Amino acid sequence: MSRNERKDRATPPPLPEPLRVAVADSHTHLDMQSGDPADALAAAASVGVETVVQVGCDVAGSRWAADLAAAHPAVWATVALHPNEAPRLVLGDPDGWSGQRRPPGGRAALDAALDEIAALAALPQVRGVGETGLDYFRTGPEGVAIQHESFRRHIDIAKRHDKTLVIHDREAHDDVLRVLAEEGAPDRVVFHCYSGDAAMAKVCADHGWWMSFAGNVTFGSAQPLRDALLAAPRELLLVETDAPFLTPVPHRGRPNAPYLIPVTLRAMAAVRGDDEDELAAAVAANTARAFTY
Repeated sequence: MSRNERKDRATPPPLPEPLRVAVADSHTHLDMQSGDPADALAAAASVGVETVVQVGCDVAGSRWAADLAAAHPAVWATVALHPNEAPRLVLGDPDGWSGQRRPPGGRAALDAALDEIAALAALPQVRGVGETGLDYFRTGPEGVAIQHESFRRHIDIAKRHDKTLVIHDREAHDDVLRVLAEEGAPDRVVFHCYSGDAAMAKVCADHGWWMSFAGNVTFGSAQPLRDALLAAPRELLLVETDAPFLTPVPHRGRPNAPYLIPVTLRAMAAVRGDDEDELAAAVAANTARAFTY
């Protein structure tokens, strides 16, 4: 890759045309994005993204999310240990989220972290518990049992505090659905960055679970996601960036941020044959319901 190509990839995409009906970014990581969060919120608001859900992935990130939501009414927080974080705490990790080596902490480290997540979940500015769930893409067999325990305990936290459960499901669809059935799902469940197929979308719809679509629905290889988007009822659709990840086409490979929500929402409307304003209004109402407690 040439120097100019590297520079282009590092350059944020331009602001899209504003939405006429305001929506929310149902899942973002402002703590992993460059710049001042206040500037990111202002850029998002300028294109009709008036609310963002700031998602925690570890204890420090969950504290940061709760603090940001306390300071900014446009931010709703969720708190959790990411599915890959639980094995890192117990078994150790060569890099982790911070890029620093973490020694094994054992069961006591997981218990202490989950106790803090539960305390944060009780805060009024915290709307959800997540992202939690199962991720078999990066975690080896030795970490799967720890992920399952962490997921079950997050479900309990969400139910105890009547908060929305935000699920990360990567290459673990059957087990995620099984654990939800065994534990009993909370009243409100969001599948973040929905990754299942059309058949799973019908299962989610039967349970009244929201499905949040990210920029990867625009990728050329993502026809199964687009099929799921068509199968999902409009009243259960959300939109997200998962920024700084999953930047939508035509900006794939460049930094993602909440202000790019209009790109993904318009792509969703095109796939479904929906009027953009009608889909935006539905998504806005859905997000409000999904994160109200």
